[in-house]
Amino acid sequence: MKLNRNLLVVPVVLGMALSMVNCKNEPKKEETAVVAEMPEASITKSDFGMTPDSIAVEKYSLINANGMEVDIITYGGIITSLKAPSQDSTFQDVVLGYDTLEEYTTTGNPTFFGALIGRYGNRIAKGKFSIDGEEYQLPTNDGPNSLHGGKGFDKVVWTAEEVEDGDNVGLKLTYTSPDGDQGYPGNLETTVVYTLQADNTLKVDYEATTDKATVVNLTQHSYFNLSGDFNNTILDTEVMLNADRFLPVDETLIPTGELRAVEGTPFDFREAKAIGAEINAENDQLKKGQGYDHCWVLNDESGAMHLAATAYDPRSGRFLEVMTTEPAIQFYTGNFLDGTLPQKGGEGTYALRSGFCLETQHYPDSPNQSEFPSTVLKPGETYSTTTSFKFSVK
Repeated sequence: MKLNRNLLVVPVVLGMALSMVNCKNEPKKEETAVVAEMPEASITKSDFGMTPDSIAVEKYSLINANGMEVDIITYGGIITSLKAPSQDSTFQDVVLGYDTLEEYTTTGNPTFFGALIGRYGNRIAKGKFSIDGEEYQLPTNDGPNSLHGGKGFDKVVWTAEEVEDGDNVGLKLTYTSPDGDQGYPGNLETTVVYTLQADNTLKVDYEATTDKATVVNLTQHSYFNLSGDFNNTILDTEVMLNADRFLPVDETLIPTGELRAVEGTPFDFREAKAIGAEINAENDQLKKGQGYDHCWVLNDESGAMHLAATAYDPRSGRFLEVMTTEPAIQFYTGNFLDGTLPQKGGEGTYALRSGFCLETQHYPDSPNQSEFPSTVLKPGETYSTTTSFKFSVK
């Protein structure tokens, strides 16, 4: 469906002051002027192709009254495009991705561009965990570890339903992951709602229920380049992370269990600084991640909505604020982009550090580390988290 767009007609009073018009005994002159078309919020549905196993994939374009547009496909719940205004009101796409479904499916989307991640975002050591004494084995698709749920929620076709709420427009996606899917226990019913709000905020609400104890850690994996030019690196982007501590990792990027203070390290983003300021510093953790690919422990772990991060691109003036109910955020600086994946529009390839991710979530490997906040979901409970991405300029 698509909501109507209206033309705004306003009266314009022209001529001299009323007293002078009355003196001359002339009638008041009035004209009407047609002002430029003012868009209403809208949702547009279109075909986006067929998966290799012949499942139809649809694209939904969410547009708010400011002209901000977010395109989402039912394959993987992927955000394929997000057009946000710059300081001079130029709308440009600020997320990495592909033009066609074939590119997502034939490449396997190894970078997880724009996708919904589940059942478990981030890494689980050796692809193993136990619940109530029973061990479960997951696919190991990242060296010895399991990453982002194996063949996870980023590679399935979700059921979509359009959502209207006044000036806000949204898309409700649902998917049921069967018991034993990728080794995870329980039938997991998952709902994700993307809402594009009137204030240029994209809100993402996650919910899940299960009929058997399992682990859940959902997130959104968009890569941002706020310059709007994917040929630019993100090294000049200024990032703030609202976190006093981060999680050091071992050689396979599994947390060691330590919660280390960021003070005095290249991991201190409590005050906004350029991503490139210390990314090449002599630091063991940076070497292990080939840059930033770590989880920061947010200062507010109450479960209430709170500020997690900001990002500012000085070239375009675009400013991004990330709010969440989650206790942590994975900051990733596109360290494994290597120039082999095609850009949208056929303009080139995605080079090293041409995008960054701000993935709100629970800690990596929580199922195996009892000191970390639990990610176990039991029957009768509801997994519920919210993250929002607000775009503005400064």
